[in-house]
Amino acid sequence: MDTYVLTYDLGTTGCKTCLYRIGDGIDMITSALAQYPLYVTAEGGAEQDTEDWWTAVCTSTRQVLGTASLTPGMIQGMAFCCQMQGSILVNDQGRALRRPMIYMDGRATKQMRDHLSQGLFRISGMNAFTLLKTLRIAGGIAATPKDPLWKYHWVRENEPEIFSKVHKWLDVKDYLLLRCTGEYGMTQDSAHVTFIYDTRPGKEKWHKGLCRTFGVDMDHLPPVVRATDVVGHLSATAASELGLSPGIPLFGGGGDVSLATVGSGCLHPFDTHIYVGTSGWVSSNVDRRHVDITNFMAAIMGSVPGRYNFVGEQETSGLCMNWVRDHLALDEIGVYLAGKTDPAEQMDELYTLLNRVVDDTGPGSRNLIFTPWLHGNRAPREDAYVRGMFFNIGINTGKRQMIRAVLEGVAYHKRWILEAMEKTIPRQESLCFVGGGAKSEAWCQIMADVLGREIRTVKHPQDIGTAGAAIVCAVGLKRISSFEDAKNMIPMGKTYYPRPENRPVYDRNFRVFKKLYKANKNLFRELNGTDM
Repeated sequence: MDTYVLTYDLGTTGCKTCLYRIGDGIDMITSALAQYPLYVTAEGGAEQDTEDWWTAVCTSTRQVLGTASLTPGMIQGMAFCCQMQGSILVNDQGRALRRPMIYMDGRATKQMRDHLSQGLFRISGMNAFTLLKTLRIAGGIAATPKDPLWKYHWVRENEPEIFSKVHKWLDVKDYLLLRCTGEYGMTQDSAHVTFIYDTRPGKEKWHKGLCRTFGVDMDHLPPVVRATDVVGHLSATAASELGLSPGIPLFGGGGDVSLATVGSGCLHPFDTHIYVGTSGWVSSNVDRRHVDITNFMAAIMGSVPGRYNFVGEQETSGLCMNWVRDHLALDEIGVYLAGKTDPAEQMDELYTLLNRVVDDTGPGSRNLIFTPWLHGNRAPREDAYVRGMFFNIGINTGKRQMIRAVLEGVAYHKRWILEAMEKTIPRQESLCFVGGGAKSEAWCQIMADVLGREIRTVKHPQDIGTAGAAIVCAVGLKRISSFEDAKNMIPMGKTYYPRPENRPVYDRNFRVFKKLYKANKNLFRELNGTDM
């Protein structure tokens, strides 16, 4: 018999809820998107509201149930895929004490410096003894002010009254699991990126010594679970608000990076995918811990037992396209989207328009280069001060060149990450491109040309996180015996091949792209350093 599960992808701009049927394949039946705001502060903060999240989850769930011809009692499992590296502090009743600081929040520069920059002996600007100890135990270190560890300390130092009421410290997904079940649990991927969790095989647990080193109260830490563990069952209160039946099992699920690996089918060693959503990354499926301090990349524990995601992050990726929509092409898009109010439909139409615009502009955008660093950057150069720019604007530069340059700029940055990553792992000639950006055929071809690789897509690239969560449910419900069994159940899309005639212009522009960061990083700090 077919099994029906509800899965959620809660990102920076909205919650996508999907209903999946698990049978001979993993088939999406219907979906709904509910959006919510992002609150950005002048000093580099980025927050969201837990009630906005919950309202979006409830609204989109009811929309999905209203569209599907299923009764609530037919849902047999639920799982969340969420943005990672958030910091949700809750009291003993499970209520958020303040707006969560999400992965983009960069206010905790002082807290990071106070903990890592002390001592005579340093490596990459960090206390050598602390660095080596943390690398040995956790397989990485919280080396950017946007890491959850420093958000925890930022609240402790700046909002002591709030901090005194903290009962547990959670990631985004863990808060939603609590809201649904009343039970606490944090999956291993989220625990890993706190970098106070012992990730050595056979020793996986919160590490007392690291907690002492970094001043974390262990009573604030929730139990750690695996992706396929049942954290709890849907409570009567949550079921009433969602329009579901109580008692549905909720599995641990995972963060967006972890479940994108699963949902893209990148389940064999060194299978690598590129993700373009609001943020972006390059991630490779590896079988042991890796860390690259120089390029700010590390292998974090994944949803598949015994596997890690070796990942390099890009702070703003698809968000650059939202900027294009709102500030560069609003006049054309406003007419084009007339009468379309559904957010998902608007994005579909936007990508259709972009394909037309980009196809009318030659490769290289007349030597115009865009840097996609609208809110700082992470890998391969962590820098909270860097920002986006158009370089080499001329008299004949128009909007179409600028739009194409944005797509190419995101691809250049992915190539920069991939170049650094392949100093550690073997070069992969075929890569999977997923996320909303992969819905654009023009962007897929640009990615193939800029990277010089074969680019594969899946049938529903924008729903890769919910597909991964559906596979988690399938394994947890024992509908399939292992994650590897899901590889051939994922419907694939089109494949794109690099065009040799475009290689010279993209190789040259990529060299300039990398030099732009080195040439301007001090200027960015001069302009933006006082505002952080």
